[in-house]
Amino acid sequence: MQIQPYLFFDGRCEQAIAFYREAVGARLLMLMRYGEAPGGAAQCPDGSTPPADKVMHAAFQVGQSTVLASDGFSRGQPEFKGFSLSLGTADDAGAKRAFEALAAGGQVQVPLGPTFFASSFGMLVDRFGVAWMVMASPQPAA
Repeated sequence: MQIQPYLFFDGRCEQAIAFYREAVGARLLMLMRYGEAPGGAAQCPDGSTPPADKVMHAAFQVGQSTVLASDGFSRGQPEFKGFSLSLGTADDAGAKRAFEALAAGGQVQVPLGPTFFASSFGMLVDRFGVAWMVMASPQPAA
């Protein structure tokens, strides 16, 4: 079994994927637009027809994790509430690079710094409204 986050960007999915490719080295695995659905027009659960050029389904990989994404209803009102994506890095330098890249155009909630549980930890909301926790993986006990 596996749990994968599925993010609905409400019209900004392609922009988000491009941002994550640059910020954290995400690798696009697949992307399908609404206009590519059988019959040429997919419908949303509410019966509306989203723009054909918007993303119906995409998958991108960050490290060993796959994130699924879509433009959803494409109404321009994404809401990411009640969760954060947690990004673990091998070292403090990697945590700093990822944190700074993800924070660009977003909002830092907890600045990156040492804590009792990690040598680097910080929290932010990126420019798309997705909450992140970035942490350098703790070193094994000696």
